[in-house]
Amino acid sequence: MKSKRNIVFLLLGPALFLMCYLLLPESVFPTQSARGAIGTVIWMAFWWVTGPVDYAVTAFLPIVVNALFSLVDMSAIISNYASETILLLLGASILDVSMEVTGLDKRIAAKCLSLIGGKLSTQVIFWYLLSALLSSVLPNAVVCATITPIAVSMLKFIGENDISKSKSGSLILLTIAYAAGVGGIATPLGGAMNLVTVDYIEQLTGEEYMYTSWVIRFFPIFLILVVSNILYLVLRHCKKGERLAGSKEYFANVYKEFPKMKREEKWSLALFATATILSFTRQLYQSFLPGLKPAYVFIICAVLSFFIKKEDGERLMKWKVTQGKIIWDLIYIFAGGMAAGTLINNSGAAEVIGSLVSAADLSGGFLTVLIIVTFTIILSDVTSNTATAAVAIPIVISIISGMGKNPIPYIYIASIGVNLSYTLPTSIRAIPVGYGLKPKYMFKEGLLLTLIVIILMSVASYLMLTYWPAYSTV
Repeated sequence: MKSKRNIVFLLLGPALFLMCYLLLPESVFPTQSARGAIGTVIWMAFWWVTGPVDYAVTAFLPIVVNALFSLVDMSAIISNYASETILLLLGASILDVSMEVTGLDKRIAAKCLSLIGGKLSTQVIFWYLLSALLSSVLPNAVVCATITPIAVSMLKFIGENDISKSKSGSLILLTIAYAAGVGGIATPLGGAMNLVTVDYIEQLTGEEYMYTSWVIRFFPIFLILVVSNILYLVLRHCKKGERLAGSKEYFANVYKEFPKMKREEKWSLALFATATILSFTRQLYQSFLPGLKPAYVFIICAVLSFFIKKEDGERLMKWKVTQGKIIWDLIYIFAGGMAAGTLINNSGAAEVIGSLVSAADLSGGFLTVLIIVTFTIILSDVTSNTATAAVAIPIVISIISGMGKNPIPYIYIASIGVNLSYTLPTSIRAIPVGYGLKPKYMFKEGLLLTLIVIILMSVASYLMLTYWPAYSTV
């Protein structure tokens, strides 16, 4: 029965693509490229959710479709599979392997458990706040790529080896991905999408934008999102008293029983810590080392890990062993999601969707706010947050300026949706999927949370727009 169902799902994927490519009205999507891009994203989403083939295989569909239908320049698609973020994920994955080989991952896992214990609700709150706070000042991909493997090590330490079959493990990885996205909204440093917004505001005003202004205006939104997301995750998934494993005291005793750190463990920890700290403090050395971006820091440290020698003089890391432990799924799923976003943007599909929004009879009131929030969140789910900002912000400025209204508060409102996405394994949400989280689970949970967030953000934004004069200024 399962085999027959998979065959049906397998055939439905390309069928959905062809339906979009051939049947979407030309009056709405005038080019074959736009129709093909929409069809490709729907095909990928369907296969990721239903799973008739491996998730990484689905990630190569943008290349396959573009080779057959020539929707956009192929070099733009291919570049996603060797981007800076892909190098960052590869470097982080190699460093994860070094920690696994040395046994450092178990030591870190025991230490984490000794600090926060095994209560599931506490675990969810801890990982959410940690990821959200870090991603408020750091790229969310860096945060998700460094925090997720630590959580996975902890889960494996207590016997949750298969994330796809672990309710608790899936919940914690989903928590980290959600939080890393939400955290970006707190400051302009949370991601490139915010810097795109800042650039448009500076073009409008002709003045330098002060980052403190962003923090003040977005703090209420950030707080609402953090509280609502945590409540959703805890109340929906954490039963009263539910635990992952033992108490803080138990794991504190387990940690004390670990032997003294060996030399190779210290080197592995030093390399991981160096890569993380340098990525987190990029602004301190950016002016005199402009080329040393986080992706390259992780690759350099990953290369150095192959020179670590154990106490017996034998080399710790060997490529033949390492390549079998690298989570290639993670890398390709992330790349595939980015490639799908490139199709949407370069084919003109995003502009068409934006024009549909601008064609609505809007007045600048609550309906306008609701449409902007919904449009930006949905677009962020199928493409990258930065690409969404580049497409959505100028559309919003055009719509609101056409009404004769001040576009500034509506730019802020659009920036909320630009930072949020919950349902598909595109962008950083590919990272937990690479570690075993099922896209079907992500889609199911993300769909409901997306609806909740759209309502909350629309109401909160409209109230600030109406009753907070400073929200309409820079």
